[in-house]
Amino acid sequence: MNAKKILITGGAGFIGSHLTGELLKLGHNVTVLDNLSSGRLENLREYEGNDSFRFVRHDVSEPYCEDFEWIFNFACPASPDAYQTDPIQTTKTSMLGVFNMLGLAKRCGARLLQASTSEVYGDPKVHPQVESYWGNVNPIGVRSCYDEGKRVAETLCSDYRRQNGVDTKIIRIFNTYGPRMRVNDGRVVSNFIVQALQGKDITVYGDGSQTRSFCYVSDLVRGILAMMGKDGFPGPVNLGNPGEFTVRELAEIVIGMTGSKSRIINLPLPSDDPTVRRPDISLAKSELGWEPKIALKEGLKMTIAYFEKELTKGEIK
Repeated sequence: MNAKKILITGGAGFIGSHLTGELLKLGHNVTVLDNLSSGRLENLREYEGNDSFRFVRHDVSEPYCEDFEWIFNFACPASPDAYQTDPIQTTKTSMLGVFNMLGLAKRCGARLLQASTSEVYGDPKVHPQVESYWGNVNPIGVRSCYDEGKRVAETLCSDYRRQNGVDTKIIRIFNTYGPRMRVNDGRVVSNFIVQALQGKDITVYGDGSQTRSFCYVSDLVRGILAMMGKDGFPGPVNLGNPGEFTVRELAEIVIGMTGSKSRIINLPLPSDDPTVRRPDISLAKSELGWEPKIALKEGLKMTIAYFEKELTKGEIK
């Protein structure tokens, strides 16, 4: 593959920074755009000094003008704690961010990949979730800034493709975990690992019977690159691990793997929290030849090792 000039919005975040590293390994020229509201420069530190890498501090809700061949739009807080902190800004980031990036893609003829989410399915009445399912989302709930923001982003991508001929692609990312998640990220995997390592109570919301499917970050990045390199297939396509676990099962696995003395306590279930979540990845298999390879315990082992190092730094990030 010839070296391409690539833009990654939100590239200082958890997933975006891993994507940045993989694209640099493949010999591409990568510009990362991030306002650092939830991303961290620390995630990009190892790429400093690489002549093919550049960081620009910028908020995607404002226009940005430069020529690129590929645009990966990942700018948006992804954990409930982060996106509910400033829900109006979260919605603006999703809607205005993709609007600005689509305008840029239209002007310079770039291919654009939109990072959407399994949250577009809401609290699903179809299980496992297939791409043809329209979802069950509360448009006025506390999570809707993220859920509906991503749904509108999908709409805009689809309309820019139909009306303006922009080469757009949509991926729906299911729960992803791995190194570079923030210690205080607020997502279930990082919460449980940090609590276990610190010997604190493991906080399970509800009775813990709700299910999630966990995809290791390197598997996800493979899927992202497969989608971006696939001609003639706009998606949307589910990218996630179809292995399904209850939240309580995850807590018990983490306690066992860390050797923690933590006990599990139950707290009230947050509003609109989905009861089930599992991707049907038949489309990813047939169109992209992709499926995850890393089992949950294997991925957790690497993630626990990362958090052990982070916690020894003596700071919460």
